[in-house]
Amino acid sequence: MTPSPFLDLDEFLALPRVAGLAVSPDGTRAVTTVGELNLKGTEYVTAIWELDVTGERAARRLTHGTKGESSPVFTATGDLLFFATREIPGADGTDEPTPSLWRLPADGGEAVAVLDLAGGVEAVHAARAADVTLVTAPLMPSATDVADDARVRTLRKDAKVSAILHTGYPVRHWDHDIGPAEPHLVDVSGVRDVTPQPGGGLREAGVDLSTDGRFAVVSWAVPGPGASIRHVLVRVDVATGTRTTIADDPLADLGSPAISPDGSAVAFVRESHSTPEHAPRMTLGLLVFGQPVTTVAEDWDRWPASVAWTRDGSALVVTADDGGRRPVFLVDPADSSVTRLTSDDFAYTDVCPAPGGVVFALRSSYAAAPHPVRLDPDGSVTALRCADAPDLPGEVVDVSAVADDGTEVRSWLVLPGSEADEPAPLVLWIHGGPLGSWNSWHWRWNPWLLAARGYAVLMPDPALSTGYGQDFVERGWGAWGFAPYTDLMAATDEALRHPRVDATRTAAMGGSFGGYMANWIAGHTDRFDAIVTHASLWALDQFGPTTDGAYWWAREMTTAMAERNSPHRTVGEIATPTLVIHGDKDYRVPIGEGLRLWFDLLTRSGLPAADDGTSPHRFLYFPTEGHWVLAPQHTKIWYQVILAFLGLHLRGEAEELPDTLG
Repeated sequence: MTPSPFLDLDEFLALPRVAGLAVSPDGTRAVTTVGELNLKGTEYVTAIWELDVTGERAARRLTHGTKGESSPVFTATGDLLFFATREIPGADGTDEPTPSLWRLPADGGEAVAVLDLAGGVEAVHAARAADVTLVTAPLMPSATDVADDARVRTLRKDAKVSAILHTGYPVRHWDHDIGPAEPHLVDVSGVRDVTPQPGGGLREAGVDLSTDGRFAVVSWAVPGPGASIRHVLVRVDVATGTRTTIADDPLADLGSPAISPDGSAVAFVRESHSTPEHAPRMTLGLLVFGQPVTTVAEDWDRWPASVAWTRDGSALVVTADDGGRRPVFLVDPADSSVTRLTSDDFAYTDVCPAPGGVVFALRSSYAAAPHPVRLDPDGSVTALRCADAPDLPGEVVDVSAVADDGTEVRSWLVLPGSEADEPAPLVLWIHGGPLGSWNSWHWRWNPWLLAARGYAVLMPDPALSTGYGQDFVERGWGAWGFAPYTDLMAATDEALRHPRVDATRTAAMGGSFGGYMANWIAGHTDRFDAIVTHASLWALDQFGPTTDGAYWWAREMTTAMAERNSPHRTVGEIATPTLVIHGDKDYRVPIGEGLRLWFDLLTRSGLPAADDGTSPHRFLYFPTEGHWVLAPQHTKIWYQVILAFLGLHLRGEAEELPDTLG
């Protein structure tokens, strides 16, 4: 029997990773990208692979660049566009290559460079029935046109200037600084700026190009009260660059625009702005051009995650979290009826409708890594051959508990193989968000690495989780330390009743909001033997104004809410060994949270450092990582330190740390 790759971190990190999907306009071709670890083990290099849409033949690799290729999109004629960081034939070679646009002809031959800009390209948008291609590309605000952008960049580079002058908010996003470049839409034909002087309008914008290539609809960012940003829908005429606001709701963000195949309407997702009393709500919007905006399926108590049109324009293809899964639904825009298309335990993403009612997508679950599939109109699902799935070292079961208020709280429980000779220690994993769900495969938070070593892993969806209705979210809104906490305790109690779980050895672990909950748990119960808190919120009065999108959190996080729900206020009650993990480049949960948590644990907790400086707590610090810790070599250390910490406190094992820590 082949050893499980989940027992060896190097083998696990070397597993190929499937991401993204593109389908040709006629539905006869589909491609995905597969990331593989480089020889140094420090980076994933992606290549484009063609899938057999019948599911009969193995996938075929199309690209072989040393730095990889990504973001494939088909043109109307079936050519394949993609991004690659390569030397452009004829370039003088004085500057490092940036991501450029390449074309692989449908009838074969070598890929050719299409567009190379000084600042690179970030996204590509191709019309399905016309020879029109737009790219999203960053241009300097002082540049007079696309060509002049290179001059401004060279000026800053030669002068070694990195300063950015801001006049508005935000200034950072997740793990990178914003500016000075601004995203533009550029027409590849003639290399023409379609959106001159956009300001920050196109940052993080959803863009859809009409089938005939005449116009695009963009979720355009505009400033609002209190240094906030909200999104409206803007129609951009490709030929003239004329911009027209077509939908504007001061009480909501409008995003994920999807233009109907005939160009007569646009569907979108409306996210209402939250208040201290009420969570946001996601609904489907529809604008038939020339008519008022309407809401589709208003009574459907699920949050749409993505929206597209069937190729005949008769229905919307929507994904939405639902009970620990993310199915595909068909929504009729005429009568608002909702039909569930898939009935399995998977979460679907990258949905690509094709002719004849066929839908291609990626799907994953906690039992399967992302892989491409074809959905036929009768609901049947065909897996398209791609990367081989590894054997799992255990099983996953659905667990249901009842909270204090009678609400059902469901979880996934991952158990080690049945050959284990003793009940497994339990590790409670708490998801981030907080508006989210444990419903898909995670390479970074992968429970099978723990299951292969004999641990059980509980992944609950407490209050604030999506996929259980609006009321379930509202239960925890403004009350993070209350219903979410008691839900987690109820889910843990239920899991500990399982005969293959050892109720005497437990740990709690979470990242981001999950880290917040781990901190809250540490200050409100001593039932766990160890706490692992990654990129966690600690002092809410400090987090609120320093995070990268403070205005969003301020809608809920009033002074009273922060005081009532901040974990730092009960630091004196923490008597559990805690592993703190934080990256310096984390702008969503700034490093100040981790630094303050660490100092508070050592000086003010119920388990402070001894006079000689020794402590049961640990702080794993990544100077070059952001919110997620993405570099493979750092991912390996992340798991090594966590496994050593859990082994020490749940199994009494010696704390063996890797030499790479120095």
